This record gives sequence, structure tokens and C-alpha cells, in this order.
Amino acid sequence: MKPESNESTELLDTAEPFSLLRAGELTCGIDFLTDFWQEKYLREFIRDGGSKIKFVTGRPGSGKTHLLRLACTLAEKEHYKTVRFSARNIWMHDFKEIYVEIFRQCGIQSCLEGISRHLIGEMGFQYTDIPEGMKFIDYLSQNGSGDAITKREIRSQLRQIFLDNSLLDNNFALACSMLTGSILGYPILEEQNRDLLLAWMEGDRSVKLSQLRALDFYPSRITKYNARHMLRSLAEIVRMGGYSGLFIAVDDLEILTSRSSLEPVHYTKMKREDTYESIRQLIDDIDSMKNIFFVYAFDRELVDNENAGLKSYQALWMRIQNEVVGERFNRFSDMVDLDRLAMQEYTPEIIKAISNSLAAAPLSPIDDENARRIAAQARTGALGIPQLILNAMEEVNANV
Repeated sequence: MKPESNESTELLDTAEPFSLLRAGELTCGIDFLTDFWQEKYLREFIRDGGSKIKFVTGRPGSGKTHLLRLACTLAEKEHYKTVRFSARNIWMHDFKEIYVEIFRQCGIQSCLEGISRHLIGEMGFQYTDIPEGMKFIDYLSQNGSGDAITKREIRSQLRQIFLDNSLLDNNFALACSMLTGSILGYPILEEQNRDLLLAWMEGDRSVKLSQLRALDFYPSRITKYNARHMLRSLAEIVRMGGYSGLFIAVDDLEILTSRSSLEPVHYTKMKREDTYESIRQLIDDIDSMKNIFFVYAFDRELVDNENAGLKSYQALWMRIQNEVVGERFNRFSDMVDLDRLAMQEYTPEIIKAISNSLAAAPLSPIDDENARRIAAQARTGALGIPQLILNAMEEVNANV
């Protein structure tokens, strides 16, 4: 169940200093990290079948949301299915809710269409030869090839692609097989049954299992206990559909420790610990998944709060803390500290370059003196460098 909130992910960006620009328009400084992610993870490790979870932290205004937006933009360029949402909008303690949001955003239909094109090629045909709007079985019939032997071959291909794939949950595979058959035109699937299958895959509680049994389909409901297994299946369908993988960005995780009555959700101690346990289980299961990249972002409060933050749940903290912290920022680290990155990469020159990019927002850029002041202030202040830049630019505008 979603918390009561009408905010979209785009509206959530307004709290971030870089939300005035499209993600790809501002890469100064942060490209030290994002270029590395693109090269080592998006183009190589994840695309080649790996999986990874990263955690991004920093002071308010340090550019966490901007990093997630930029990473999503880069992932899309590398042909990933991307999903981005805020912990303010989705309950995090029940992994089924996370799975449902990922399923809704990733667009499984385009993946199944990609798989159907692959099947057509495996049968010796070119999908480009099929007129737009015509089903494969109708194309075969039109060309005198829609006989029983060909239909049997379609069934055989569907079985090999889906049911013989060990990475797919058997029920998930069977549902995808029937849905792909409906795209091909064989085996025939009525539209209401197609909608029923999609509703089950989305975790819709209103679906009656007895209705599914009429399709010779006997699944169990998707719950928090099997949702990670279903996510693994979904990631595999994304890959089979011709995509590089699945990139998932989760923002605002610091909501777990918030006591504000203005927040759309409130986490009790039990729900908070259930969330930590859910993330712990995901970390332990991630190596059994393929082609999937998770990034969680949160304010430093979630690290510093000893009583309610990550450190309060040792089973999770011992898995994500950096054992060795060197002098230089480690781009391989799974715990990404944007404040540490800023101290290393955000020189006065970079600060001015960021200001010049933001000047198109429209705001006036800062001068050398302000850039040096920001670089010095960021070492001890409560705000991240990006927010300090924006504040300084607003002061310049106010004085014009």
C-alpha cells in the first residue's frame, strides 16, 4: 500500500539545488564519480550480468538527488530500464511495495515485445517483414505457414525461452509465456485474461486466484517473502527483452528517522527495523540476481543517528560500512560520501563552473572570491557545496 501522497518524483526534485536544470546539463565535479559508474558498472559489470547496491549519503544540499537523476539519465543512454522513486512515497518496510513500484515503472510490455521479436528471428523470420499491427500468427497464415507444425514450434520456443530459464520463477515464467503468446497471436489469450495476468504480476490483491486457475495457472500471491525472487525474474525479463539491465534509484531514505508530523509517512520503530532487515536481505540476495543496480540515497542524519539510524541495526550496518577509509575518495566504495567527494573534487574552479552552469536557470554566477569562500565554508558547515553555491547565487541576484 502506498502512503497517502500525490507528489510525483518530478515534484520531489524541487528540494534539490540542481532541480532547475535537466540532469545531463550539470556534471561538473560529480562526473568524477558518474563517468566511473558509467564505464565500470553500466557498460561492463552490470551489463555483463553482475549486480550491485550502492548507498549515497551527504549533508542536505550535497547533490544526492541530482546524482540519482544524472545516473538515471546515463543508465537510459546505456539502454537500461530505469526506475526512480522516493521513500516518502513508497513504504520501504515491505519489499512487495518496492517490487510493485519497480514493476509499474519498468514497462514489461516493451520487454515482452523484444522477446517476441527474438523468437520470430529464432524461427527464421524477420520481424521487420511483418506489417505493423499484424500478429505473427496472422502473417504466417497469410503466407501459408500457419500449420500445426509451426504452431507447435511456437509453443516449443516459448517453453525454452521462459520455462527452461532457471533465473525465472516458474509462475512468473508461465505468465510471461502466455503474455508473449498474446503478442504473437498464438497461443490465443483473451484481453481480459491478459489484464488478469498483468494484475497478478503487479501484486494486485483484488485478483482472485480462482480466476487464474481457469487459465490452468496456479500461482501464489506476491508477498514480501517472495518479492525479491519476483524482482530477480523481472530483471531477467528486462535483459531478455534486449535491455542492458535494470537501474533502480531510491531517494530520501532519511525519512526513516523523521519525527515531523508534516511528512507523508511515519515509521514506527518496528517498521523502521523491518526496513533495515529488508535492505539487509536484499544485500544478501543481490549476488543471486543479474543485471540489476540499486542506489539508495539519504542525508547524513541516517548515518549519524545512533539510536534510530543505520548503526542501530548492526546486521545491516556491518554489511555497508566502509572497513578501510583511505585518504582519497574510493569510487568503488559501496558507501558513497558526497561531502568527501566534494572536498576532493570541488575546487574553486569547479565551484565557478557549477555556478556558470546554474546561471542558465536563470541566476547570476558567482565570482572567484565567493568560490573560495564556499570551498572553505564547506569544510565545517551544515550544508553541502551545491546548496552553498545556490545560496550565494541567490544573494548575488538579490543585490543586483
